[in-house]
Amino acid sequence: MRVLVIIPTYNESENISAIIDQVLGLSKNLEVLIVDDNSPDGTANIVTEKKQNNPKIHLLKRERKLGLGSAYVFGFKYAIAENFQYIFEMDADFSHNPKMIPIMLEAAQNNDLIIGSRYLDGINVVNWPLKRLIISYFAAKYVKLITGMPINDPTSGFKCFSKKVLESIDLDSIIADGYSFQIEMNYRAWIKKFKIKEIPIVFTDRANGTSKMSKKIIREAIFVVWKLKILKLRGKL
Repeated sequence: MRVLVIIPTYNESENISAIIDQVLGLSKNLEVLIVDDNSPDGTANIVTEKKQNNPKIHLLKRERKLGLGSAYVFGFKYAIAENFQYIFEMDADFSHNPKMIPIMLEAAQNNDLIIGSRYLDGINVVNWPLKRLIISYFAAKYVKLITGMPINDPTSGFKCFSKKVLESIDLDSIIADGYSFQIEMNYRAWIKKFKIKEIPIVFTDRANGTSKMSKKIIREAIFVVWKLKILKLRGKL
């Protein structure tokens, strides 16, 4: 069983070495792919040095900051080409606890998509400002209402896909990029009737580095759900 953990990075030099070590220390089946958007802080240089002595570390360097969604699509295509059976999405900043990976992987044996949910059992978010928490929580309710997806945390970025899910999706037709990319991937998997399971996680806001959240990302998430619904009605998803 080959498992790939995809970690997109932009200016994560403070976290990247430690997150790679923790992930790879969990199981011999795990490999890590860093997709770096030409971080000016030298994130890619750190990964390049580490990968010299470890074949389970992979690096894809992009020429500039191109966005979260396209970074994952880049990684998904790599995972499919290299025949990984399970593919994780994960942040570099320890907001996602690496120790949840084995638990999510076990759940993936009987499901097609596992979502690490902050809102399955109440609200499990640590160190977020109240305003951001309110926006995130009610955005999840909004997405659930408009799309009809029975998912409590549609914008979660801690996920495990089986390869067959990613192979079934036309990755070149993805329209979203920021946090709404997570909504779109869930929606595409859901309308194809793949088996989706949420498991509770505790999300802890980053201790090092800078958040990538912006007003543009929030606006995109508001409108992308309607675009997806229209595309579905037109039979284009």
